[in-house]
Amino acid sequence: MKIAFLGLGRMGTELALHLIAGHDLTVWNRSKDKTVPLADAGATVADTPAAAVADADLVITSLFGPEAVRETVVEPGLIPEGVTWADSTTISPDDAREFAAAVDGFVHIPVVGTLGPARAGGLGVYVGSPDATRRQLVADVVTPWTAKNPDRLKQVDTAAKAATGKLLANLALAVTVQGVTEALHLGAAEGVAEAEVLDMLDWTGLEFMKNMKTPFILGERSTSPGDFTVDAIAKDAGLMLDTAEEELPGVAAALASLRAQQEAGRGEHDFSAAVVYRGEA
Repeated sequence: MKIAFLGLGRMGTELALHLIAGHDLTVWNRSKDKTVPLADAGATVADTPAAAVADADLVITSLFGPEAVRETVVEPGLIPEGVTWADSTTISPDDAREFAAAVDGFVHIPVVGTLGPARAGGLGVYVGSPDATRRQLVADVVTPWTAKNPDRLKQVDTAAKAATGKLLANLALAVTVQGVTEALHLGAAEGVAEAEVLDMLDWTGLEFMKNMKTPFILGERSTSPGDFTVDAIAKDAGLMLDTAEEELPGVAAALASLRAQQEAGRGEHDFSAAVVYRGEA
């Protein structure tokens, strides 16, 4: 297929690289230097979004948030008539409904996972649209993203439902990293060493997050650069709070910790910064 891929941040780059084989890929990014890995891998680089989507069979976007999607795609009417547009940006269910109303060929494809799984083809992907034909077409194209875990490629019948699935996944990240932070505070109150607290979290509901962030917490990895930034998950937590009709106190507490890191100038750090620098909040 002739695929246009717009948005080559850290995740977008990994997603696009998986599509080089077997497709004619044209890429665009606001900062052109970020297109170099794709150009080196054989993709064509376009100077503008309009040039990228010209003659494309499928347009895929991976942008920072809903405002970037509006600015780049929706407001300029970028998607040609009849062309399927698959957006992997993390957005709210209301955003997904808005974009689906604006573009007939909209399919929402948020991914679940960080850079390691992205490189290895181990992500989860929700593919959401009421159009079963477009949904299947997109699912077939993004199969390499879930090659190691094919059962994590899930088709759902609306774009809004796919957006909800992604927010649920990131809610789990936000509240469990807050849980690990609070567990370390609790252990410290009783004089239990950091490494021992982490060991005690084995076989608990916090084990997954503890395992993911232990290298950062123990200083074996720097929080900069990281796998999933403070800015990104803070933006997603805001979408969760805006979407829910009831209060989400766990998410709100996590967002407060993340905002403290943003205020400290660590927005581009891995979100483990909320644990690593917990004593500074």
